[in-house]
Amino acid sequence: MKIRDKILIQKFYVIVFNGIFLALGLMLLIFGLWLLFDRSNFFSVLFSSGKNQLVPYISHILLGIGSAITFTSALGFLGSVLEIKRLLVTYMSFQILIFVAQMAILVLIFVKKEEVHNQWNNRIDEVISEYGNESLAEQEPVWNILNAVQHKMECCGRYNITQWERNKNKENSTQIPCSCTKSGLKKWFCNVSRDSTYSVGCEEHLSKWFENHVLILTAISISLLITQVLLITLTGQLFRNIRKNNIWPNES
Repeated sequence: MKIRDKILIQKFYVIVFNGIFLALGLMLLIFGLWLLFDRSNFFSVLFSSGKNQLVPYISHILLGIGSAITFTSALGFLGSVLEIKRLLVTYMSFQILIFVAQMAILVLIFVKKEEVHNQWNNRIDEVISEYGNESLAEQEPVWNILNAVQHKMECCGRYNITQWERNKNKENSTQIPCSCTKSGLKKWFCNVSRDSTYSVGCEEHLSKWFENHVLILTAISISLLITQVLLITLTGQLFRNIRKNNIWPNES
């Protein structure tokens, strides 16, 4: 096969896989923006308030990598279409750097997953203890989302309804959040019998939500790694063939 034919085939595959690479990078960008700005997201609200700034930290990492991928993809398109060797070398260099960053994220996900999950549970318990405290009005957005979760999932507390006994902000010990009942009252607490409340805890629903989103992030990261291995290999072959074509143009 002539060198020119090889170049055309390799350019096609580089452009296709670079498009996949760009799409996955945009997914990371969207994921980061969603974590950072979605105020209806229970995880984001929990970990963006007070001293715990875990969500902004994760979001900025995802936004940084997503932006780097977008920039790198542009270099790849230009380098392959215009057959500019310097751009292809720069493209491969950025690919290697992003590959290392992606590996670090995957390791971080697996190492810190249980720790973050425990922090998640502890933070929910803290919110339940503070719920309805008039001196903590700035926490009302978190309480409103907790109410929405309990009402929608028909659950009460993290592990069950008895957890609300720890809350000291009720007028009396028999009160429970109105969201733990089928009541549509827009109050923090209601006086109702235990028979008319949701007795099951929300932990199973919340854990499933957490696991699903960790799985999505892991799948995107692994897909990026596989795509990058293919791109680095293809770009290296394309670079060698372009150089050969420039040295021995008669063979093309």
